[in-house]
Amino acid sequence: MRKIRTRIRKIIPAFLLAFAGAAQAGDFQIGRGIHDITGPAAEVGMLGYADLEQISSGIHTRLHARAFIIAENDNANQRVVMVSADLGMLTQSVKQGVMAKLKQKYGGLYLDANVMLSPTHTHSGPGGLSHYALTNLTSLGYIEQNYHTVVNGIVAAIDQAHQELSLGEIKINQGELYNVSVNRSDEAYQANPAQEKNRYDDNVEHTMTLLKFSKNNRDYAQWNWFPVHPVSMSSSNTLISADNKGYASYLFERDMGLDYLTKQGFVAAFAQANAGDVSPNLNLDGTGPGSTELESTQIIGQRQYDKAKELYLSASQSLSGDISYRHTFVDFSKLAVAAEYSGESASTTCDAALGYAFAAGTEDGKGPDWFHEGENSENPLFTMVTSLIAVAPDTLRECHAEKEILLATGLVEPVPWTPDVLPLQLLKIGRLAVIALPSEITTMAGRRLMATVKAELAGEVDHVVLSGLANTYAGYVATREEYAAQNYEGGHTIFGPHTLAGYQQEFTKLARAIKQNTQVEAGPALRELADQQLTFQTGVVLDNTPIFTSFGDVHQQVNASYQKGQTAFVSFWTGHPKNDLKTQGTYLEVQRKVAGNWQKVADDNDWQTFYRWKRIDPVWGSSRAEISWNIPSDAAGGEYRILHYGAYKNGWTGNIHSFTGKSKSFTVN
Repeated sequence: MRKIRTRIRKIIPAFLLAFAGAAQAGDFQIGRGIHDITGPAAEVGMLGYADLEQISSGIHTRLHARAFIIAENDNANQRVVMVSADLGMLTQSVKQGVMAKLKQKYGGLYLDANVMLSPTHTHSGPGGLSHYALTNLTSLGYIEQNYHTVVNGIVAAIDQAHQELSLGEIKINQGELYNVSVNRSDEAYQANPAQEKNRYDDNVEHTMTLLKFSKNNRDYAQWNWFPVHPVSMSSSNTLISADNKGYASYLFERDMGLDYLTKQGFVAAFAQANAGDVSPNLNLDGTGPGSTELESTQIIGQRQYDKAKELYLSASQSLSGDISYRHTFVDFSKLAVAAEYSGESASTTCDAALGYAFAAGTEDGKGPDWFHEGENSENPLFTMVTSLIAVAPDTLRECHAEKEILLATGLVEPVPWTPDVLPLQLLKIGRLAVIALPSEITTMAGRRLMATVKAELAGEVDHVVLSGLANTYAGYVATREEYAAQNYEGGHTIFGPHTLAGYQQEFTKLARAIKQNTQVEAGPALRELADQQLTFQTGVVLDNTPIFTSFGDVHQQVNASYQKGQTAFVSFWTGHPKNDLKTQGTYLEVQRKVAGNWQKVADDNDWQTFYRWKRIDPVWGSSRAEISWNIPSDAAGGEYRILHYGAYKNGWTGNIHSFTGKSKSFTVN
């Protein structure tokens, strides 16, 4: 029946459908939601740079999950969910946790097949989210508090979108955005065939694809895809930050009136695409275009926002058609790849392994000095050490071809350090196809994969986009030529030289199934590893304040007055942030007195505020909250104060108690 209905839509002109009372082109049921997913703001290793010294110590901006549900107007059960979350990675464990809760709430309405979860890939959020060991190393294991905060927040955002589902319209627009990205592995990119490179004007992708959501001709939400790493904040940053994509969302949502505490209003998602080799640090040394990392984050975020707002305001093409999706699990440790895709006979993917080039890091975050991109010779000492974890046999080394194996993560026993069974998902929303890829993919590899899907769906779609790092995290994907160059991206392509070809083959099957309206096999089952997790972090043992002081007392008081452009600063005796994550709340407020009443003007999600936590005496258990407010140049003059909301753990009872600290009032001139 669906196939017949789809054919009718293609044949009958839109004006006849409208005359007959059917849904007009572009009409869907749509819903949007947003929820706080900010994890522990102190003493948890951050996820992204793999730097053991990058441990959370406060908040610059909060992290959010943004959920969108799109359903056919005349068949609302035919729906898809897209979530963009301010996370470094969207781990398989998080997807499993979200799906378990959705099943409890909604039965079989939401499935692995029609729910896509993707991260923005900020490198300034707390880790410990995976059930696989590799990505938990820098957080010293699994962090249950962070995991549940993220899972519950994503589910809450989807719940809100579900409740708001009603008739609306989606328009699609595309445009080119320059001066926000550079290719950090140009040497590898240049290894691609000249004929292929000549089809493109640059070694990075400049196209932003935007969906404009409206209801009753009123602004409702937007979602866009654009490839650039959110690594404007460096590995030396220890404040939680949504980085450049988060700042772009913040600008758009503030401009359109979203209230972050009530979560009511316009939602703006800046989703990730084929950004595997794409850096925002225009100087190609981890810096630029600003003079500081905060300034660079602001500039790159502002430029993404400006382009998105331009595309949003000029969007005129309705996104019409039906909704379809296909999903399968594929074991990428042993996938046979046809010569049609690999260019070689008898090709397979390999058990997962990291190369020496992986350890070199990138221009955005260098590894130890004894590792270098492009240099791929074995070091017997390192091989001996990593062989204590897993031995890479000669057959595996042959499978990985040019890669010199540093660590065979797929052979660690009893559980591999990285996932091998991967979720592959393809969504079709009208004339748009969305490739949900569980890896970071380079510019050219992404172009090849999108071209493969578009060719298979010829006549069905006009646009193909790629959502990178979706539904799990399985390293990188480089082209065969880039892989041979063994820069960082090739060294981190964990399933070997034919990984991209394997993705092209399997996504062709999904696209063909959508086009022919046939089903695909579910694939092998995922491991259930929730009960096998270890953590080497302690919880909050003790909170205390110095003698003759109490929680919330001011340690350093504000000045009596400040000029616009200056920074107001105050510190309080506080408890550990792990006692209360202030989900959907805040650790601070800047308030202004208006007509005798105090009114909030900023909290810990605002760009101008900084909440820093410092342990003062680890034996006694004392700590301080340091709060800074960079006073905007357009701030209203008048009387202000700063509040700190904290919580401490009673050492005798173990109970958590909340408190509020208040600064003296001060004037802003």
